[in-house]
Amino acid sequence: MEAFDNIMIENDWYEQDVFCINEHLIHKFDGFNLNFVREPDSTFFLSTCESLIADNGSILLCSNQIKEKKLNDLPFNFIIFATTSQIVESISEGMRVIKNQNPNYLPTSITTIKNFEPEKEKDFMSYGSSTKNLYLLLLEDL
Repeated sequence: MEAFDNIMIENDWYEQDVFCINEHLIHKFDGFNLNFVREPDSTFFLSTCESLIADNGSILLCSNQIKEKKLNDLPFNFIIFATTSQIVESISEGMRVIKNQNPNYLPTSITTIKNFEPEKEKDFMSYGSSTKNLYLLLLEDL
């Protein structure tokens, strides 16, 4: 809670619109004087993630967190809550976690956030990616 409050103070994000679809997070941070909305036209995106990918430092999200939105449609600023038990070695292991959570349901939208620095130049490999300002609040649960 203190780290979240420090992020709010650093960026002056109190009394701002926050894109958040996770009811648990909405209730958890209800006392921070934020306006929780379900549209991505907001100051920042508050969410959990599926996995944290160790080998490339990316964050795996799916339709559970972003619904049918594309990364470019989401706010520039992200605050992601994750736990140490969500750290996996590779993207394929993260995909396996998603599949094992509910074998009868596969999310419609699966993506990773992996570009955290401003683009120096566009090239073939960066097509479809967008730079995000991201805060990761990692909670130890092991």
